[in-house]
Amino acid sequence: MTSTEATVPTGPAPGEATLRRPELRPLWDTLHSRLSSGRPVTRVRLGPLDDTQREALADLLGLDRLPDARPSVPLARLEEAVTELSGRTVREIVTELVGPLGDRAGERRRQKDERAQLWTWLAEHETVRAQPVLSDWAASCRAAGVIAGSAEHTRTLLTDALKVLAELPGRAEPLPVFAARVLSGRAHALDDGTPLSALVLRALATLYGTAPAQSAAQRRALWTRAGVADDQLSATVLVGGLRPAGDGLLARMATACAEAGQAACLTLAHVRDPGEFILSEAPAPVVHVVENPSVLALALRRFGPCCPPLVCTSGWPNSAAVQFLRMLADHGAVLRYHGDFDGEGVRIAAYVLDKTSARPWRMTAADYRAAVALNPRGPQPGRITEAPWDPDLAEAMAEHGIAVVEELVADVLLKDLAGTAQQRRRPFGAAADTR
Repeated sequence: MTSTEATVPTGPAPGEATLRRPELRPLWDTLHSRLSSGRPVTRVRLGPLDDTQREALADLLGLDRLPDARPSVPLARLEEAVTELSGRTVREIVTELVGPLGDRAGERRRQKDERAQLWTWLAEHETVRAQPVLSDWAASCRAAGVIAGSAEHTRTLLTDALKVLAELPGRAEPLPVFAARVLSGRAHALDDGTPLSALVLRALATLYGTAPAQSAAQRRALWTRAGVADDQLSATVLVGGLRPAGDGLLARMATACAEAGQAACLTLAHVRDPGEFILSEAPAPVVHVVENPSVLALALRRFGPCCPPLVCTSGWPNSAAVQFLRMLADHGAVLRYHGDFDGEGVRIAAYVLDKTSARPWRMTAADYRAAVALNPRGPQPGRITEAPWDPDLAEAMAEHGIAVVEELVADVLLKDLAGTAQQRRRPFGAAADTR
């Protein structure tokens, strides 16, 4: 070797052999745990130590006698000894001999922040905000805590659940088919007993105001109510005064019933395969939507064959009603919705406005107060939730504590409809009479 060649060390630095004695392993393991806590450490308690471990500790610290079997060692004294022997810090030695140091306190803070962000994200999600009753579901999810101890895993499941809720009501397709379509081919993601299925069913029970499903039959009933079932006939929607042009079965049925002054009962099968169906392009036809069949019956009784277009959801809209309203909107119709002024009615209205392009029709706080003035006695409104279209409505209902069902304001609604009733004899697609 020439004089210019450097000597490469092949073993531990002088003094480090002492640090690597097996008898000191309890010291380094305990230090690793304490330093990984993320909290300040000034001393570390060891033990119980056997005689050989006490001797090794005495040698390390330069003590003139053996320490106790359960000694409390100042970290500053350890730093002096370790630096003197190796020129390095206690943290460096512990990291080398045991492994990387953690930060449990920091990790707890990180997990706490991560969970807080998760629940804020859920509460402010567009699907929850569009249907405020789901805030109760979001609160129950938070109370239950993260799933499998992981905020990331919980967010993934909640994202899938919200994706499913946004797609409901379904198209009367079997559950595996619906799951595969909505969840990127995962046909069994919503099978009975999966965490995702449980999350969605809890949301549906909250949405519909029912007790959580306990049996397989109750779970199937919830899915069916949400339009996830291989049945195109039991889901129906009532329609009156609708005269679309076109030779499709749905157009011919709706027109024939409108000409007779009768309501048409359309199934989901009719809606899914309407055939030729045409509405006028300009001006956009207005289709009013009501919650209760009795209001549709009153309109048909008053206007007969001149009844303007009116759709009835019959309470919570099923898949036929939602799909039909979407089809009308796709063909250019402007949708206006009215329902009961009670807790359930407001939740149904929020659902319709979220699932379709409908806008409120006489559903403001001012409309409610006017209705209460005419009907000052009535039942309690039940559980009141926020109305996304009017922040003052829930407050007004809580203030008066009176429910006003749709039938009690039917005269006001019929007066609105009367303004368009005379134009209803011609089909939407027909040209206007310019004489």
